[in-house]
Amino acid sequence: MDDLEQLLAERACERLVLDFVRRLDLGEPGTVAELFTEDGTWEWPEGERAVKGREALRDYFGGRPADRLSRRVMTNILVTVDSPTTATATSYFTTYRVDGHTGGMVPAGPPVQVGHYEDTFRKAGDAWLLTSRTLFLSFGGPTPRQ
Repeated sequence: MDDLEQLLAERACERLVLDFVRRLDLGEPGTVAELFTEDGTWEWPEGERAVKGREALRDYFGGRPADRLSRRVMTNILVTVDSPTTATATSYFTTYRVDGHTGGMVPAGPPVQVGHYEDTFRKAGDAWLLTSRTLFLSFGGPTPRQ
């Protein structure tokens, strides 16, 4: 790969990381499944959750409470392009969220999660997709109700 191809691959993978959280927070959560390969996985080892396959991902993320308000802050996204069709990334996140939201601004409180993701990507045609996303929590607590 030349430098421009590597830069484009890195940016495409970074964009997937950001699009994932944007869809969860501001879009339709079930659509994050479209960012994965057909056999893609999302896993939280300490939470004993593993979701495999695009349909299962759609059901899992689409099943979030309709009254959940969440905002995630993503940072320190480091993508490593391993080959012209594979890459990995690590990124840090902080999640603020409440359930029972009926509108308006919520008083600020502490985040409910702080951790990092480890991702793998595969290029399919002209598009990069997630093949796996693993969540590691360093700090976590219950989601409060408003």
